Amino acid sequence: MATVDTAPSQLHVPDGQPRSSAPPVQRRASTAPAEPTHSQATLIGSVQRAMRLLESVAEHQHGAPAKQLARETGLALPTAYHLLRTLVHEGYLRREKGLFFLGEAAERLSSSGAAQKRRSTVTDALARWRDSLGVPVYYAVYREGEIEVMCVSDTPANPAVEEWADFRETGHAHAVGQCLLSQLDENARRDHLTRYPVQSLTPYTVRDGHALIRRLERIRRMEPVVERQEYALGTVCAAVPITLGTTAATVAVSLPSHQADRLLPVVHRLQDEMGQLLGSLALSITI
Repeated sequence: MATVDTAPSQLHVPDGQPRSSAPPVQRRASTAPAEPTHSQATLIGSVQRAMRLLESVAEHQHGAPAKQLARETGLALPTAYHLLRTLVHEGYLRREKGLFFLGEAAERLSSSGAAQKRRSTVTDALARWRDSLGVPVYYAVYREGEIEVMCVSDTPANPAVEEWADFRETGHAHAVGQCLLSQLDENARRDHLTRYPVQSLTPYTVRDGHALIRRLERIRRMEPVVERQEYALGTVCAAVPITLGTTAATVAVSLPSHQADRLLPVVHRLQDEMGQLLGSLALSITI
């Protein structure tokens, strides 16, 4: 065991005092490893090499052979073969006629990343409109026969409407649902109302399915849908339709009923601001 001698080379003792015969004091040298710096942190080389191979394969739409991939990534050919076989086994690559392509696992990662980016686009847009208009903002779609509220952006000062009755089952009573139903064809609309029949939620709720259908048929394309206290007493709402291909979607706002005179001006401002961002929303409509 290594030691460090800490005794001085000469010890001064006053005259007349005996000198000590004890051996010099010794201390164990510290053997604890130094904390690694960022540049010394352990990296897994095989993972780095595999990622370089994946990146290289992704650059070749029509596939690439192992020798080319090894050359592009600076790997020895045996190392490249070993990593490529592993990536094929795990589904991140597939091999066809000696060429390597991205596999289903890599495509799932790419799809998930794109979906996260689209969701972020919608979330950021809703937050921007919330702050600009000073109201809660909602984003919803009609998918596989169901009303789905995908995002809600509100603040403590301007809270969203409390979902006291399932939004999916009460589409006839709120602006979001009425706006989505107005975008469906007749068969899809009747199918929805068969599964979720009209029911009274407040004294202002539409009376029955026939009255609702007549109302929906009168809504002109791209016209805001307004609802006043039909879903929740004390609340008014307006929804703007977004129709892209076969997907029905809407962005909506809500206000306390004592601010009902603000509703139409706010929703018209929302339409103006949505027009400036519709291209981004078009790409994000199916989050």
